[in-house]
Amino acid sequence: MNLSPQLTALISQLPAFDGSVAAAARSRQDELTKPQGSLGELEALSIQVAGITGCLAAEIEPAAVIVAAAEHGVCEEGVSAFPAEVTTQMVTNFLHGTAAINALARNCNAEVFIVDAGISSECPDHKKLHRLGFGKGSANFAKQAAMKKGEAESIIEGGAACAKKIHQQGIRMISLGEMGIGNTTAAAAVVAVVTDSSPSSATGRGTMIDDDTWRKKVSVIEQAIAKHQPDSKDAIGILSAFGGYETGFLCGCILGAASCRMPVILDGYPTSAAALLAELICPGIKNFMIAGHCSAEPGHRLALDHLELKPLLNLSMRLGEGSGAALAIPIVNAAVRCLNEMATFEEAAVAGRKT
Repeated sequence: MNLSPQLTALISQLPAFDGSVAAAARSRQDELTKPQGSLGELEALSIQVAGITGCLAAEIEPAAVIVAAAEHGVCEEGVSAFPAEVTTQMVTNFLHGTAAINALARNCNAEVFIVDAGISSECPDHKKLHRLGFGKGSANFAKQAAMKKGEAESIIEGGAACAKKIHQQGIRMISLGEMGIGNTTAAAAVVAVVTDSSPSSATGRGTMIDDDTWRKKVSVIEQAIAKHQPDSKDAIGILSAFGGYETGFLCGCILGAASCRMPVILDGYPTSAAALLAELICPGIKNFMIAGHCSAEPGHRLALDHLELKPLLNLSMRLGEGSGAALAIPIVNAAVRCLNEMATFEEAAVAGRKT
């Protein structure tokens, strides 16, 4: 897979998951005032965060939610129950602070960053809207490639730069979300190719489409894969073929966050598609990812299994926006706090297990 000089340089500078710090965290977990393993997945989560940050006493607060919005040309094929203009309308809702992600982010004291990754309609200027200026959304991949290779690389680079900038502003953990009518169609195409799954198994109901629309959605993906014939190991080729712009941007966010040793909490189906592409670009970067939840989209489980990620929550959610990832933020914080703030048996003068 040939990458641009900028992406090649970024990948070459990415730090490795720190296994020695993770091992130290595991040893400390075994010494804390509790039966070994009694905190279950929280223990494993704290160990992972230690390896991500390279620090036993990791600082992962404050957190931010990045919501990337983009439009998809494949909507022309009638694959969604909602019109494409809903994407722009929902971005306005985000900016007003009245969407689900705004409420959930306030619940965990996380800042929300709204990114115009490729919206065709004009959104009003707003101090919380970050415009990338890479394009007005992907082309209809049923008829042509969703974007050019150069566009795909640029949007990934833009996502990496955004994550780095947010880190410079003091953010220490990011959750990823998206908005875009048609984005589960693009995600299903990406997941089907990367995981070598059938389009029918990777395709869900998205915006709760009926049976006829679902069959059309599957058919569109099947024909597009046959048309473009992407290499399952070529992240840039896959992104170019199917999009969307928000997928590439979120892929870049993962790379950029890893470069800063920030944990990345994934949300739903489109973010997991972005995660698959990031893993293709940089094998092993999945160690920096935390699966916030498993959505009701069947392909989401395919993607998480391929990445070997275990979701923290399973609430049958399918909203997107970063909603499931935001709900996971307090869980990650709790895991790290237990590792950092609990006393060991020796420190607390508590008798350990009989030998």
